[in-house]
Amino acid sequence: MHALRAAAAGRTASPSTARLINDRIALQLLQSEGPLTAGQLTSLTGLSRPTVADLVDRLQAAGLIAVVGESGARRRGPNAKLYGIVADRAHLVGLDLRAHSVTVAVADLLGRVRAERTVPIGPDDPPGRAVATALAALDAALGAAGAGRPQAIAVGAPGLVDPATGRFGGTDWIPAWHAALVGALQDRTAAPVLLENEVNLAALAEQRDGAATDRDTFVLLWLGHGTGAAVVLDGRLRRGASGGTGEIGFLPVPGTDGLPTAGGCDGGFHSLAGSAAICALAAAHGLRPGPPAPGAAPDADAGADTDADAPPAESVVRAAVAAGGGGDAFLDALAARIALGVAAVCAVLDPGCVVLGGEIGRSGGDALATRVAGHLARISPLATEVRAGTVGGRAVLHGAVLAATDAAQNELFAPAR
Repeated sequence: MHALRAAAAGRTASPSTARLINDRIALQLLQSEGPLTAGQLTSLTGLSRPTVADLVDRLQAAGLIAVVGESGARRRGPNAKLYGIVADRAHLVGLDLRAHSVTVAVADLLGRVRAERTVPIGPDDPPGRAVATALAALDAALGAAGAGRPQAIAVGAPGLVDPATGRFGGTDWIPAWHAALVGALQDRTAAPVLLENEVNLAALAEQRDGAATDRDTFVLLWLGHGTGAAVVLDGRLRRGASGGTGEIGFLPVPGTDGLPTAGGCDGGFHSLAGSAAICALAAAHGLRPGPPAPGAAPDADAGADTDADAPPAESVVRAAVAAGGGGDAFLDALAARIALGVAAVCAVLDPGCVVLGGEIGRSGGDALATRVAGHLARISPLATEVRAGTVGGRAVLHGAVLAATDAAQNELFAPAR
């Protein structure tokens, strides 16, 4: 809070800049703390009562805040009014693109999801039809939420996203309709359309609301149909020169039959920890897939494997955990494989914490994370905590909503001078 007070003082800023800073701080407090009185804003920001009264008037005039009730104070007056952000002042959109489906979520200005739609995309659908299907789902979700033009749109998709251009990089395995849909979204709205690698968005979700809320530096290891990773250092997501940070599926590791190539990750870590490899390992241990988890939603397709009919590794891992001692040998063998990739990442980055996400990380939970930590301690001298992801199977969509919320608030929470 000392940093907020120092920023709010604005001693070296021009009057207009100081007003912008003060307004933004007040809005951030209203978002994080919920409705507050003018007196509480005065106390939390360190600003004077007249300054707070002015900013409250400005934010009300801009339609960003409104009186939402009264405090429990006995004395009635202006300071007893509770002010809150007008959540319906704007709406935003998060999209999770997969090989054969798209999920759309429409949220309010506080990031609360108001409507959601998921539609399948046929494997033989031409790009134009796939785009039309996705846009129809978006329109249906906007209508269900009672929303008009979105303030911001964030899209999570597999593959490389060039940090310089915000467009897809050279990933030949990405469905053509993904890029076509992003272009269509940009053409139909003046709102910013943010494209981000899906695993990076999952890391954002774990950082804000999941297993890494107490960590400024960590790596999310995505274990789904394919493999991937997201790197957060000193609180910042690191994408790399070409957007390729975390393409761990291409990492050469012992235990495979060859080496990956520029055109495919077979022979890399993907061949040890991808879905097909996990199912083969399970079969060697006499394990078969169990039934789908009640209400389970499939994770996004990370890495190069975008086949929606990939072997059901999630249910195999879940069955092994449920089997108790009967699944121990398989889980230990899988953990040893995963630890190879984790050790390589730690040797370069030393993140101190690795979160196991994706469908495999979620299904394995603490039982798998504990085993990975044990193997890692034997092959790496670096102290590294291994945690199971907690956001769940909708991590990519949740991260997309968070990214869109940030973009919308950045635009709206800076009232005009």
